[in-house]
Amino acid sequence: MNLSASAAETLRAALGDLLDGLPPKQAAQAVDRLIASYRGATPTDAPILRDRADVAAYAAYRMPATFEAVRSALEAFADAAPDWTPGSHVDVGGGTGAATWAVSATWAGTRPVTVLDWAEPALALGREVAAAHPPLRDVRWQRARVNASLVLESTDLVTVSYVLNELAAPDRAALVDAAASAAQAVVIVEPGTPDGYARVIEARDRLIAAGFRVAAPCPHSAACPIEPGSDWCHFSARVSRSSLHRQVKGGSLPYEDEKFSYVAAARFPVSPAPTRVVRRPQIRKGQVLLDLCETEERLSRTTVTKRHGELYRAARDADWGDAWPPVRP
Repeated sequence: MNLSASAAETLRAALGDLLDGLPPKQAAQAVDRLIASYRGATPTDAPILRDRADVAAYAAYRMPATFEAVRSALEAFADAAPDWTPGSHVDVGGGTGAATWAVSATWAGTRPVTVLDWAEPALALGREVAAAHPPLRDVRWQRARVNASLVLESTDLVTVSYVLNELAAPDRAALVDAAASAAQAVVIVEPGTPDGYARVIEARDRLIAAGFRVAAPCPHSAACPIEPGSDWCHFSARVSRSSLHRQVKGGSLPYEDEKFSYVAAARFPVSPAPTRVVRRPQIRKGQVLLDLCETEERLSRTTVTKRHGELYRAARDADWGDAWPPVRP
C-alpha cells in the first residue's frame, strides 16, 4: 500500500471509530446547517463549528473530501518540486486537520506541524483523530483567530484549505500576505466553484507579487488565460464514502467527486508541468480529446489518435488535472 492510500485508510478507520454511535439523524441535521454556512456568501463572525456534535458531523461530511482535494494539490506540487520535502508545516484554519493528513500522505517522515483554528471543538477532535496516525501524534493544535491580525511563524509549508470563503476581502488578502512572508511554499485550496476559483486567482496574484513561482496547476506564473466570467479552472478528486458518510450525505454511491480549485507556489525553483489537462478527457472511438492549459499562457484542445501509438495509450489513461504529456519513468 502506498503512502497516500495508507493515510486515507487510517483516516477512514479513525473517523469510523470516533463517530461510532453518533445518531445519523442528528449528524444529518448538523450537516444541513453546515452546508448552508459554508456555501453562504457572507463571511461569518462566529465559528461555524460550535460544539462536538457539529465537529463530528463536519468530520463525517467534509474531512475525507478535504483530505483528497488537498492531497491532489500537494501531489501536483510535489511533482513540480521532486527534490523538496517540507521540514515544517503550518495549517491555517485547519479545523480537524485534514490538510495535515494530506501532507503526511504526500511526504514521508515526521515534521513540526501546527494547526491553527478558531474553533476549539474542531481542534480537540482533530487531536483525537490524529492519535491514530503516528506521524501526527506530536502536532500542535492551537486556537487562533484567522483574520488580518494573524501572525504566522516561519515555516517551510503553509496550507490554507477551504478557509478564504469564510473571510472578508481584507482578511483574505492579509492572510495570503502573511503566508507568503512566513513560508517557502504555500498551497491554497478552495471549492471548485466560480467564486472559489476567483479567490484562488486573487491569492495566486498576491503570491506572484510576493516573489513566488507557481508550481501547480498552472504551467506558468503569467496571467491565467481564462477570460474572467467565461469559465473557471477547477479539478476533481474521487472520495471513498463510508457507510456513515453515505447516511449523513443521504447518498447511495460508494464514492463522490470533490470539485476544487487550487494554487501551489514556492519561493524556490520549481518545474511546472509543460501542460495541464484542465477538463475531463473525452474518449471517443480511436481518439482522445484533451483540453490543456499551456506554457504559452493559452488554452488549447489536442486530439490524440491511435496513430500516435504509445501516446494514445497514455491519453486514454490520462485524468483531469494530470500533467501532459506524461513523464516517462
